Amino acid sequence: MNILFKKDTWQEIYYSLRNNKLRTFLTMIGVGWGMFLYVSLLGAAKGMENGFDKLFSGFATNSIFLWAQKTSIPYDGFPKGREVHLNLSDMDMLKRKVTAIDYISPQNARGSFTGTAGESMSRNGKNGTYSLTGDYSVGNKISEKKLIFGRYINDADVLGNKNVVVIGEEIYKNFFDAKKKEDPVGKQVNIKGLFFNVIGVFRVKKGGGFENDRTAFIPLSTYTKMYNAGDQIDMFAIVSKPNANVGGVEEDVKQVLKTKNKVSPEDTNAFGSFNLGKEFKKLTGFLTGMQLLTIIVGTLTILAGVIAISNILLITVKERTKEIGIRRALGAKPAEVRNQILLESVVITLSSGILGFMCGIFVLIILNAVTQNQDEFPFYNPTVNYGNVFGAMAVMVVLGLIIGMIPAQRAVKIRPIEALRSE
Repeated sequence: MNILFKKDTWQEIYYSLRNNKLRTFLTMIGVGWGMFLYVSLLGAAKGMENGFDKLFSGFATNSIFLWAQKTSIPYDGFPKGREVHLNLSDMDMLKRKVTAIDYISPQNARGSFTGTAGESMSRNGKNGTYSLTGDYSVGNKISEKKLIFGRYINDADVLGNKNVVVIGEEIYKNFFDAKKKEDPVGKQVNIKGLFFNVIGVFRVKKGGGFENDRTAFIPLSTYTKMYNAGDQIDMFAIVSKPNANVGGVEEDVKQVLKTKNKVSPEDTNAFGSFNLGKEFKKLTGFLTGMQLLTIIVGTLTILAGVIAISNILLITVKERTKEIGIRRALGAKPAEVRNQILLESVVITLSSGILGFMCGIFVLIILNAVTQNQDEFPFYNPTVNYGNVFGAMAVMVVLGLIIGMIPAQRAVKIRPIEALRSE
């Protein structure tokens, strides 16, 4: 260890590297590039993960959206092409028979996902046609609205069949003075000839959400009375319990509904669905795969760079044969010669890694600045785990020591007399 504290040791390393500037620089590029890839790609993968987490923030990502369609297989005396329906009473049945369900939110709508025309709305001579959705309070747990005024529908609104409405920001801008930030809460909007008190205004972030800001939400009970919908429901939003298999919950729900509606178990058309949990799992699997690939690519690149350092040191040892011979003749011990070569290997490796790390962090800072306000692009706060980086640095140093043993042992084997005779 004394070799580390000798001024002559570091002077010799400095002069050795300075006398071979181009060779040293090219050698450092290999290891530095590996660390740069490792840091920048790992940070970028984390940035994408953070971006999708931000995009889906406020959403129950273990949810399923299910609606009724037409049968495609004749069954139990019924012809194919028969329309089936979802009913409000199905909620209790599904909760009872599919125990992995956490909660269910029913919805009816005009416009939006139903493909039907929206509803006419007006206020103070201003008119517009917008999507109208009847919802429960639990619907906001599945897709949380970012409220800029007021509140969302609650259970009392639903139980009381109240004429209250939560409007999107685009509707608010049409009916109220947005420039003066007019508070719409408590004021009325006419929907289908009925007056509704505005209780809230929500904003949909760009690039995210299943709703848009041209949608209004009213209590489902009020919607049912307005359109005489009876017990029928357009869609169920179903959230599974945290550790449940979302795909399994989807299949179980469909089978229960098929049995209740006398639909063939093989009929795949009777009930349509979108499994957000399954798609989100695919997404997270893809991001995990990206991070793993980044680690593999970065590690292999670093390894290739370290091997290049060994090759360069072998050439250096050959060029310095006479110098090593003189040192041995003057009494330098084999261990001192070996440690000198090993230290050069570690210095080059560590310097390259630190340079690559700094360049990688610089690129991540630029990426973060460029994408910071781009809500449409799922990229946010790219970071790296410093534990992983320091671990990679440690592996680099160990590899540098191991690989450096090859030229170091070759230097030790040089006999002083033979070295002095070499040209």
